[in-house]
Amino acid sequence: MRNSISLAARLFALLVLLLIALPAFSQSCALCYTQAASTGARMIQALRSGILVLVLPPTFASVGMLFIVHRKRNQVRHGNEEDSHLGW
Repeated sequence: MRNSISLAARLFALLVLLLIALPAFSQSCALCYTQAASTGARMIQALRSGILVLVLPPTFASVGMLFIVHRKRNQVRHGNEEDSHLGW
């Protein structure tokens, strides 16, 4: 029962986030669109490549950090005995 409530809450939160993002898709720069539409195929390919260069590295870095955090989350720090009184 608890898992179904949690799943329902997660799905609702995802739906709310998607609906909030819809107005952002309608906000496009008219100047950027005009400039991109008036250029040739070579410039359009350069724009696409530039977008990939700007999007992919942060995405891979974020996924990598999430993977590392997920793997390291259950490891316990084994340090010196003098640090044991800190309760860490």
